[in-house]
Amino acid sequence: MIPMVDLKIQYALLKDEIDAGLHSALDSCAFILGPNVQAFEQESAQYLGVKHAIGVASGTDALHFALLAAGVKAGDEVITTAFTFIATAEAIRYIGAKPVFVDIDPRTFNIDPAAIEAAITERTTAVMPVHLFGQPCDMAAIQALCERHGLKLVEDCAQSFGATEAGRQTGSIGLAAGFSFFPSKNLGGYGDGGLVTTDSDDMALHIKSLRNHGSQVRYYHDEIGYNSRLDELQAVILRVKLKRIDAFNEGRRRAAHLYSELMADLPLETPHEDGIGAHVYHQYTLLSDRRDAIMQALQQQKIGCAVYYPVPLHQQKVFAENCKGQVLPVTEAVAARCLSLPIYPELTEAQIREIVAVIRSVPA
Repeated sequence: MIPMVDLKIQYALLKDEIDAGLHSALDSCAFILGPNVQAFEQESAQYLGVKHAIGVASGTDALHFALLAAGVKAGDEVITTAFTFIATAEAIRYIGAKPVFVDIDPRTFNIDPAAIEAAITERTTAVMPVHLFGQPCDMAAIQALCERHGLKLVEDCAQSFGATEAGRQTGSIGLAAGFSFFPSKNLGGYGDGGLVTTDSDDMALHIKSLRNHGSQVRYYHDEIGYNSRLDELQAVILRVKLKRIDAFNEGRRRAAHLYSELMADLPLETPHEDGIGAHVYHQYTLLSDRRDAIMQALQQQKIGCAVYYPVPLHQQKVFAENCKGQVLPVTEAVAARCLSLPIYPELTEAQIREIVAVIRSVPA
């Protein structure tokens, strides 16, 4: 049996340090915005190269608060990709803004900068690119068009912690960014958690208020806020893992490159690295006309696999009214052929060869 992500093996490697940190936090009884949250915020800000990193309860909240602090309002249009998890568009809708879905690059699966420019209207106020599967978007092109049209740039970094573009960390390029610490992420906790990054002092203060019931001073409330704070115990775990994030990401890259090498002669498309930035492989996603047969073969051998994402957002029921009749040909073609294989830092060469052998056994 080979799972999509093996959280047990990583915990076993880190168990002594994590357990000691958790016991120390429990003994302190400082559970809400305690010293570990503060330390993690400082450490992650330093790693990401930003002035401010603010812990929140989930990646979805991180995106929501990043948009709010950026000044996106009800009735605004925010251009984003339809080939992503729904949280990207949920965060836009929470504000009362409208997600405008555009097509993707057929090789990177990331939002197409030319499609962004073509979709801009007088109501467009922001662009939210998603660094999908750990591959950085073409941020130089996106940043340039945002500056040209006076648009706010908010990054969705839920899958890209540690990925770089032209030497810059994802999450340090736009006005603000949101990260997720869902357990399967490259930097994952043992529950939900998120992070908002920004270089703006004013935005950081606003986000800290939003996460804490609209309050900057206890029992004084300046706005309607939310209850969305990164948990102290999650911060303990994240601090242990943050010290190893580069090694974890290099392990993912090693596994991904071996997959691609072993499948180079097969009639399928392995993930593309565009050379603009460092792909950190939150997912290893290939394209194949034999996807369903490959999935069946893998499942029969108790090997994990998944389709991210089978139904693009513009085809989801919840967005049917706004997207009626919309066609995104590249997105739809990728969604029909994509398949993600197991990927995690501890995946062994023997396991990768076993997975590839099963794929090779599927008739062409």
